[in-house]
Amino acid sequence: MTDDATAAMRYKEIIALSRGSAENLREWELARAESLNAEIEAASAAIEVAAEREARAAERATRWWKMALHNIQGLPWLDPGDNPRPVPTARAAYLERYLEEVKPSYQELVQAVLALGWRAKRAAAKRAEQPPPA
Repeated sequence: MTDDATAAMRYKEIIALSRGSAENLREWELARAESLNAEIEAASAAIEVAAEREARAAERATRWWKMALHNIQGLPWLDPGDNPRPVPTARAAYLERYLEEVKPSYQELVQAVLALGWRAKRAAAKRAEQPPPA
């Protein structure tokens, strides 16, 4: 073979290799795009679940707060303060534990109000006559 023939063969070999590499890269990029789309869909679903969980927790906390306010409404000297706000440092993994801590605290509040004596009992009787807030 001549040098021209070997150079032409070498050129064809290089072109074939570059085409193969380009096809391999394209296949990898398509697979990676599918993988990223699947990850994005999974993350979007997780965000939706977390948003629903947050809304349920907020509704539950609001309900407990309203019940507590209803119990102390007959005590004019007790300032309930501002409505509760989310705690940014709370861990989402402990949400159920946090919510379960509310019930005993609420029960302690009720017991404290009832232990105040006849004034609390009179206020409780007035509250019993009135319909609870919605």
